[in-house]
Amino acid sequence: MDTGSNNPAEPGRTEPQPDANTPGDGGNHPVFRDRRKLLFAMGVGAVNVAALRRVGGGRQAVERTAGAKTHTPIPAAPRRSDAASAAPFDPSAETIHLTAAATAELPPPLPGAAEMPPEGHVYDLVISDGRVIDPGSGFDGMAHIGIDGDTITGISATPLTGTRRIDATGRIVSPGFIDLLSAEPNQFGVWFKLADGVTTNLAMHGVNNYAEAFFRRYENLTPIHFGGAFHHHFMRGVDMKVGIEDELADGQLATLTSLAETNLARGFAGISFSPEYSPGTSTDEMHRLVQLAASRGHASFFHVRHSDPNPPGTSLEAIEEVLAIAAATGAAVHIEHLSSTGGTFVMHQAIELINAYRSTGLDVTACIYPYDFWGTFLGSSRFALGWQERYRLTEADLQVAGTAERLTADTFGAALAANKLVAAHGSIPEEEIQLALAEPWVLVASDAIPTVGRNNHPRGAGTFARTIGRYVRDLGVLDLREGLAKITIGPARRMESMIPAMAAKGRLQRGADADIVVFDPLTIGDRSTVAEPAVASVGIDWVLVDGQIALRAGRPDKSVLAGRPLRSRW
Repeated sequence: MDTGSNNPAEPGRTEPQPDANTPGDGGNHPVFRDRRKLLFAMGVGAVNVAALRRVGGGRQAVERTAGAKTHTPIPAAPRRSDAASAAPFDPSAETIHLTAAATAELPPPLPGAAEMPPEGHVYDLVISDGRVIDPGSGFDGMAHIGIDGDTITGISATPLTGTRRIDATGRIVSPGFIDLLSAEPNQFGVWFKLADGVTTNLAMHGVNNYAEAFFRRYENLTPIHFGGAFHHHFMRGVDMKVGIEDELADGQLATLTSLAETNLARGFAGISFSPEYSPGTSTDEMHRLVQLAASRGHASFFHVRHSDPNPPGTSLEAIEEVLAIAAATGAAVHIEHLSSTGGTFVMHQAIELINAYRSTGLDVTACIYPYDFWGTFLGSSRFALGWQERYRLTEADLQVAGTAERLTADTFGAALAANKLVAAHGSIPEEEIQLALAEPWVLVASDAIPTVGRNNHPRGAGTFARTIGRYVRDLGVLDLREGLAKITIGPARRMESMIPAMAAKGRLQRGADADIVVFDPLTIGDRSTVAEPAVASVGIDWVLVDGQIALRAGRPDKSVLAGRPLRSRW
C-alpha cells in the first residue's frame, strides 16, 4: 500500500471521446503505429505465412452477427524448438517471436462442466480464429471459443456458430486478467482497469471498510468483479483506535481477533498486514491473526515491516519475520510488492530466503508491479529521517504525482507539509524486477487503482499491458504463456481456497466463467505516466466479463456493469 486515496467518483454515462486519457483509442497512438512494421510470428513454416499476413495489416477484430461468412480455421501453430525458445531478444530484429508452443489437445473441461454442445449448436457468442492461450492447462494454439450466458461452453479446433461473433484473427485470446493487489473498485478507476484487461479486481492489501458495507457499496456498480481482504492496519486504527506505534493489550487483541473473524465470515478473504505503517504491531499479534485465518483455509498478505537493507531493521529481517510466522502456523502467506518492499537492493538474497522456506513445503507467494519506481505520500514512514541513505535517493528523484514537478531541497519542506504523493524515480533496480519475474511464484499485481485528481502512480492504469508489452514482447524476460500465467491462473489459484468463485476464473476451459481478454500482441502497452497517471492502456480490443462485452473494439461500454462481488468461503 504505497499510493493514493481510494475515494470513488460517480461514473459518467455518456461515451467519452477518444482522447489521450480515455480507455480505447484503437491502438493508434503514435508510440505504437511504428510497431506495425514488426511481424508477429504465430509459429513456423507455412502456417506462419498466413498468420503474418493477417497480423501485418493491423486489422482490428470485428464483432459480427450470425450469417457472416465462415472462415477457414487456422491450424494450430507447431511447437517451437528449444533453440528458438532460448534465443535472446534482439531489439534490432524485424520479427517479434511470440511463438506458440502448441499442444495436441484442446484445454480439458473444468470438473463438473457440461458436455460440449452438439454440432450445430448456436452459441450466444463465438470468439473465432484467435490464438487461444490457457496458461492453466498449457494449451496454446488456434481455436474457437463458444459462450452461452456467463460460461464458456465450447472450445473447438473447427469453427463454431454463434448469434454474435468476435473475429480474433491475429489476436491473442486470454483469460481475463486478475489484479490481486488493487484497491476498492471506485467508479472512476474501474474503467482504466477494464482498459488494462482486468476482469477481477481484488483489494488484497486490505479494504478500508467492513465487509458488509464494502460489498453493498459496489454491488451492481462496476464492470469488473471485486473482493478484498480484512485490513488489519485500518481496523487497528479506525475501529480499535490504537495508535500506529502502540502495541495491543491482551483484551484489545481478543477484540481485534473477533472483529477479523466476523468480517471474514461476511465475505473478506484473508487478512492483510502492514507493519511498516503500524510499527506497534508485534509479531505475536500477527501470529494470532494468521492462525485465525489459516484455521479456515485463508492466506495472509503482508506489506512487510521494513523496505530497505540498512540496519537497524532490514528488509530481509522483515521477510524472515513473515516466513517464520508461516513456518510456525503452517499458514499460506503472500508478500506484497516484493520489489519495492522487502526485496529492494537485496532481491537475490530475498529470493534465496523465500525459496529456502518454500523447499520445506510452505505455501509462500509474492507479487511485484512492473515499474522501476515506487510512490507514496511524503507523510508516510518511508520519509522518516535518513530516507535518502535508506533508499539511495535525493529530493531531485521525487516527482509530485499528477505533475511534471521534481522536488528540490528548497521545495521538499512545503511538499512534505502538504503530504504530497510522490514517485521515487530510480528506487527499484530494473534488474531486480526481471530477477523477480523469473520466479514462478512471483505474480504481477498493480497495488493501485486510478482515482479522481491524478494523485496516483501510473501502475494503477497500466500494470497488465506493461507486463505483456514490455517484459514479454520488448524485453523477452518471459514468454507469452509465462507472462499471462502471472496475471491469470497464478492469482486465481492463490485465491481459490478462499473464494470459491475463483476456481472458475483465470482459465479458458469449458465450464469456466467467460471472463476473457482479446488483445493485439504488437500494440499492447501502457501509456500512463507519473505526470498523467490516468491514461488508458492500448492494444486490448475486447474484454468480456461474465460473457458480457464490457470493452468493445477498445472502447468501454458503460452500460455493462457485470462485475460481481466475490465473497469468501468461511
